[in-house]
Amino acid sequence: MKKFRYLDWWILAPYLVLIAIGVVMVYSASSGILLANNLPANAYFKKQLGFALIGVFLVFFTYLLRVELFYYRKMVLLILGISLVFMIFLLILKIVRPSAAVNGAVGWINIFGITVQPVEISKFALIIYLAFIFGRKETDLHYHAYFKTITAPVLLAMFFMLLAALQPDMGGAGILLLITMVMVAASGIPWIFSVGIFAVLGSFLTFGIYFLGHLDTNSPILRTLKISGYQLARIQDLFHPFQVAQHGGQQLVNSYYAINNGGWFGRGLGRSIQKMGYLPEPYTDFILSITAEELGIIGVAIIIILLGILIIRSIYIGIRVRRNTYLALICYGIGTMMFIQVLFNIGGVLGVLPITGVTLPFISYGGSSMLILSVCMGLLMNISAYDKRQQAHTQEIKKEG
Repeated sequence: MKKFRYLDWWILAPYLVLIAIGVVMVYSASSGILLANNLPANAYFKKQLGFALIGVFLVFFTYLLRVELFYYRKMVLLILGISLVFMIFLLILKIVRPSAAVNGAVGWINIFGITVQPVEISKFALIIYLAFIFGRKETDLHYHAYFKTITAPVLLAMFFMLLAALQPDMGGAGILLLITMVMVAASGIPWIFSVGIFAVLGSFLTFGIYFLGHLDTNSPILRTLKISGYQLARIQDLFHPFQVAQHGGQQLVNSYYAINNGGWFGRGLGRSIQKMGYLPEPYTDFILSITAEELGIIGVAIIIILLGILIIRSIYIGIRVRRNTYLALICYGIGTMMFIQVLFNIGGVLGVLPITGVTLPFISYGGSSMLILSVCMGLLMNISAYDKRQQAHTQEIKKEG
């Protein structure tokens, strides 16, 4: 097909390399624990490989769709509606079946044997919805009707954040919040309001994390805020992980050990010590620590560079299509989502941010994240191809003229 001439290799090539690395590292990080529990060593490898193959299919499927399809009101409402139903269902599930909680949170739905994480769908749905609304009302945003224009979309976004926080999934809620902030800032409202919003929110978040991190576990404030001991431990581990290593801080401490063991070039693939029961969730939240131990800082740097290429490319494509506000905002939203996920995951592994349970894009085990991100990559490539076709058409007209 003619459209394949416009493939964006700056998106496709890093994506393919990252999912290949992810499949290998999931196998390496999970095999030891599975064997210790008398389970097949390749159980998670097979699943992750399946997710990766479906992801590649979704990239090309999304790429071959007409990009205008995502601008249809019915399509936007369908994606938004499905996401909202799933998120509300999770809340009901937590109330009806508290036993379904894992580490105090209910974040997954099992549908015919397939585990779905609704907050991942919500990230994509929110990007599409906000881009649709701000794209349709960009004239109002430029002519001093910005408060009226952004109020309803921001309230809906806040409702999604509330549903995520009630799971509780503070990492997911934080990502939804930052996606909303960036897309509002990029929508066309005066920059001074954007700066003010970021400054106020940043100050509150910094103070809140510091304040909670130094509270006593029996504080009445925690009972009032309904913050569980598990959630509080993740925040307090940030400030003094070695002092609380015997009471939950071992995650961060063992992450440090893994990174230190790896050095520059790593111990070798499959030779991690910390994955053998010392580091919880070695194939999800802390897969980067295992990667550092086995492949070294060099291996981790390659992963971060590839992720950085995808993030920068998404922003670059958004700048290229800036005359189409809708498409530009989608690119900015996807770039923001990936950047925040990378920031939260690496920040948690290094101990500069609380551990939020946010996975590393394309590397950590998980189907929902892999498939949603694959759709996002296909959509970015689609927008890039749309822009290239527009440019080619313009050049043809100039030649004829």
